[in-house]
Order: sequence, then C-alpha cells, then structure tokens
Amino acid sequence: MMAEFTGRFDSLLTDIITGTQKAVFCINEEARETFEALKDCEKLVITVKKFRRKRSIDANAYFHVLVGKIADEMAISKARCKNILIGRYGQPELLADGSEAVMKANVPVEWMLEQEALHCRCIGSREEDGKELLFYKIYRGSHTYDTKEMSALIDGTVAEAKDQGIETITPGQLERLKHDWESGRAVMKSPL
Repeated sequence: MMAEFTGRFDSLLTDIITGTQKAVFCINEEARETFEALKDCEKLVITVKKFRRKRSIDANAYFHVLVGKIADEMAISKARCKNILIGRYGQPELLADGSEAVMKANVPVEWMLEQEALHCRCIGSREEDGKELLFYKIYRGSHTYDTKEMSALIDGTVAEAKDQGIETITPGQLERLKHDWESGRAVMKSPL
C-alpha cells in the first residue's frame, strides 16, 4: 500500500533516553485506513517535501498542440520538435545528489532527437579510443512539471510559435491560463 497526503509539520520530538526522533504531522486527508494498513510495518519509506501545486493537464495539452504546429511549420517530426523545446525551456533530470543527469554515448544527435521517451540535448563531445563520444544533458518529461516549470516551458514555446508565424492564444488568455494554474482551477481549455 502506498499513500500520499498533504499537511504540515506539527512537532518533532526526541526521546531523551534513546535519542529516537518522532515527527508529528497535521494531515489534511483521512489517514486512518493507511495507518491501520501500515502501522505494524517495521520499516517504511517516508518522503517529506514542500508542497507545490501541480500544473494542469490543460497546460500540457496546450504545449503539445503548439509542438505539433511548430513541427508542421518547420517540417520536422513532433518528437524532434518536443526534444528541442524541452532542451531549451525544460527542466533537467536530477540525480539523487542534486546534480544534473548527463549521458555519454556514441549515438548521433539526429537519432537522439527523434526519441519519444528520452528528452535530451547534446552539450559536447570528446574523442575516446578513436571514437567520438557525445554528452547529452537529460531532461524530465513535461508531464512531471509543476506550475512554475510548465509556465516557463509554455512561455518559451509560445515565443517560438510566434517566431514561426503561428497563431497562439492571446496574451490575456495566456495570463488567465497561468492564473488558473496558480489557483489550481485550470478551467480554460486550449482554443487551438
């Protein structure tokens, strides 16, 4: 069983004899069923992170609409277009230590840009043992972005679309869409 809750820290207690720490949370959702199911587990994985409102599915859909229009205008594949845009305006994949994920490969850039499941950008090359090796910075897929990250991706993508002469939503509609992301309502559907 896995559960995810929102809430806040209430207190952190330390047993003066054993030194064991106990965290107390105020939870916004009903947690009794989860507690009953997991209370006897000897060890759990506990992750606590700052709450960030998720971006709307409509924002991601609008990004993909623009990707398709830009790809058509440039006569390139949607996968290539998406990888280019995510490489310019997207968020890097981070390793456990917080560093950005970089991959070393002998795979040509042209092939990498056509990948659907892996988003990357070539950041350099080096010759090793007589072969050219390329270094690719890896990016997260747009479906993982929060509101702020998606907003940056959309802003860059809208600018690229305008540069190609592609009609986009009006600045007022874009501002309302961003406001909806921030408020969590995300009620506006893409008119394009």
